Amino acid sequence: MHWGGGTGEPLVPSPVQSPALQNALYANSKRSFWKDGPYTGAVTTVQRPPARLRLLQAADRVLFDRGIRTTPVDELLREAEVSAATLYTHFGSKDALVAETLRVRLADWQAVWDQHIVAAGDDMARLLAVFDALNSYRGDRRHPSRWCAFLAAATEVPDATGEIGEVLAADTALLTDRLLHLSRPLAGARAQDLADEVLVAYGGALAAFLRGYPQSPIDVGRRLARSAAQAHCRS
Repeated sequence: MHWGGGTGEPLVPSPVQSPALQNALYANSKRSFWKDGPYTGAVTTVQRPPARLRLLQAADRVLFDRGIRTTPVDELLREAEVSAATLYTHFGSKDALVAETLRVRLADWQAVWDQHIVAAGDDMARLLAVFDALNSYRGDRRHPSRWCAFLAAATEVPDATGEIGEVLAADTALLTDRLLHLSRPLAGARAQDLADEVLVAYGGALAAFLRGYPQSPIDVGRRLARSAAQAHCRS
């Protein structure tokens, strides 16, 4: 179908169309989207997320890549399209927003890891599920970041206290406690050694995303963790 195209040129059907088609097109163009008008097609309206959710999403997009301390509050407000009063009404402070953003990430990460552990078929697969979960979590894109939001926060706030410190400690506890639990069936009395080695392989994979090398850090981390587990199984 050919339509008029220049600036100010009316968008009308080409004269090669039949009169009936031209009349139908003209009638459609005159129909209204008002609910009481002749047009009966559904109109989809996209509602914006609530202000609190927009703040969390903006913090998730911005803070862990651009920097928690270097990102001014005004930039977060622009990203979320809210006022400063809205931020302080919902969270009370920038640090409280950071902490809540990390809590949401931690809950989502744990849920993904849980799913991969349940799906694993044996003890080795359950231990290595942390790498499968990491691959799924990064592929989801709900929480984009160059490497790891928790390590980024720990780097920027090394002596974190209060809410940020609590959620960073919770992330560390989840990793260390769960890896130890999953290492016991494979390494027995040396489970702590194996858990530590898997944790270092996992942390190295995360850091490799920041460096940009090797090309597939999750695969390399999984390989290192498997080799460590196999060594403990033989000993």
